[in-house]
This record gives sequence, C-alpha cells and structure tokens, in this order.
Amino acid sequence: MRALAVFSLLLPLQLHLVAAANAFAGSSLYYAAGLRSDSRTTLLSGMQSAGMKVLRVWLDGQSYTQKGTDIDPFPDLEPTTICNGDASCYDDTVLERLDDLMVDAHSYGIKLIITMHSFNALAAGDVYGKEYGTGYFYEQAYPQQAFDARLVHILNHVHTTLGKPWKELNQYIFGFEAENEAMIGKGQQYIQQHQQWQCDRANTIRGQLGDNSGILVMTGGESWLSESVQPDWLSCDALDVISIHAYGDGDLETSAIQPYVKQAQAAGKKLIMEEWGACYYDTENNDCPSGTPLSVSARNANLKSFANAITGAGLAWLYWEVLPNADPHDGSDYEIGIGDPSWSTLQSLAQEALQTPGAFDFSAYLL
Repeated sequence: MRALAVFSLLLPLQLHLVAAANAFAGSSLYYAAGLRSDSRTTLLSGMQSAGMKVLRVWLDGQSYTQKGTDIDPFPDLEPTTICNGDASCYDDTVLERLDDLMVDAHSYGIKLIITMHSFNALAAGDVYGKEYGTGYFYEQAYPQQAFDARLVHILNHVHTTLGKPWKELNQYIFGFEAENEAMIGKGQQYIQQHQQWQCDRANTIRGQLGDNSGILVMTGGESWLSESVQPDWLSCDALDVISIHAYGDGDLETSAIQPYVKQAQAAGKKLIMEEWGACYYDTENNDCPSGTPLSVSARNANLKSFANAITGAGLAWLYWEVLPNADPHDGSDYEIGIGDPSWSTLQSLAQEALQTPGAFDFSAYLL
C-alpha cells in the first residue's frame, strides 16, 4: 500500500512533465479587426518585443472608439438577419480586415485565434439574440443549424491576398473557437446541462478542418476554472484545447490549476489560460468595474503573482488585454497599454513564459 501511495503521488508529476516544450504568452484584443495601420504596428511590435506568440480576435462588429483606440468601424458578419448559409447575406468586411491583420501578425511571429462569435454579442441582441435570446439559441435545432452555417462560412472564407480558405491557413491561424464564453450568463448548472452544444460546434469546425490541418479547435472559455473545464469536453474527440478564463484570486494559484492540468493530460487534451488579468483597482480581482487605483508596485506584484502561478502549473497564457495605446481605465479594467507603467512588467513576464517548461506542447502550432 505504501509503494502504491508513493507511485500515485509521483504519477501526476510525471504527467505534468510529459511535454518537453515551453509555455508561451499572448493577448486578446476583441476589436483588433478595426485597428488602423499605426495602431496595428504598435500592437504587433509591442507583442513581439514581449515574445508574445498569439493574438486572439473576435468577429463582433464595432462602430466607435474602443478602450481609447480610434478604430475603423466594421459591421457584424451577420449584420441584419440570420444568414443560414446564404453567401450573399453575410457581410465579410470583418473577415477581410482580419485577412490583412493575420498577414501583418505573421511578419511579427504571431498567429491568430479566431473567436467566431461571442456570448457578449448574443446577450447584447445581435441577430441570434434578437430571435432566440440566450436560451433557445443553445437549445433549439434551427439556431444551431444556422450558427453552424456561420462557422462553415468563416472557415471557407478565401483570404483576399493569399487565395486560400482560412481553414488551410495554419501558418497564420493558431486556432478556431465557436464562441467566447458560451452560455456564461446562464450559470454553471446550465453549462453542465448543455455541454453537448460545445462539442457539436467543435464537430462542425473539425468537419471543415479535417484531422491534420495544423489548426487547433478550442472551447472559448467560461467564467472560472471549474466552469471552463467540463467533463464532456475532455471526452469530445473534436476538441483539442480547453480554454480557461479566470480572474478570481483563488483560481490564479498553481495549486488550483494543477488538478485541471492532470485531468486534461489524462484525457489527451491541451489546456491554455486564455483569459486572465490583474485589476487596475483595489477591488476584488474578479470584480473590477471601478475603485481606487492600486499603486503601480501593488499591481505589478499582482501581475507577477498571477503569471507565475499560471506558468508554475505549466500553462501558456493570453492576457486580457494588451492595448496599442494608453489604457483609459474604462469599465472593467484589466487592460495594459504598451508603454503604460505596468507594461514592462507584463512584457518581462511574457518573456519568462517562453523559458518556462510547459505541461502541453504547442510548438507545432507556433511560429
């Protein structure tokens, strides 16, 4: 019994050290499709200086300045009606903007994660939200059929200069995910009861990519650790990566993350900390709409603590968010602008991630 106990203690460590590759870092920027040339250069060169390898982008339309960034507005992919596969109905402006972005990003050694929809847009009343709300969208057959048609349209969009569909652009695209934080407004129990929605969408994406595309199929995260890692997703053949979103102090600890690393390794899946951030204010880290600004040293200490906990568990991570301009401190404020007081700290932490052993080998998917 003692020998078995020792073995059982050693096994998780062995699992943790299976992958020989190191971790890496990146960032999200939900409105990246609207970046003007100068802002795009600032963002990509700043990310490159930090050794960041991945930029996560969304397709939600934007019509005005975001987070202090002046943008060129762009509409939703389905601006006025659910298209359900009618090619003439989709407005491909956002896809064409991202065509340009991914070519520029590639020149800086950066690939894109394409987030193909968001719960944010659904809850705000986009064409799916207006018609089906945040419940029937996940429950009824027709909206799922129409949404799958949207995914197929995106995957088969032919790049305007490269001349190939996105599903073949593994030198430019790191991964696809059907939706940012699917179902999060419905609560953890609802997500648990509707896990199949995520796997069904992954099967649609996989059906277009094939089994050897060199592009990952990802979940898009939820609100916290336990909500982000659902058992049926670990057993879904079409999914490659379970994305974790976590902002609470308790989730941003190595000891909290490690059990999920072991679960994913045992299931043959990869994990990534796809969203995390250090609040600008003195509030609880996961409740960050306003408050008294932290001192730079206090915020930097939080950045270091959280990043070290994530990489200590062997995970690559994407920060929410790196901005190409000074952070205006609007709304929930985790953002760090390039050149802001905490940028050099985040930059160093991203560089350190590249030197930290990873629990999962993403090397084949990075530039």
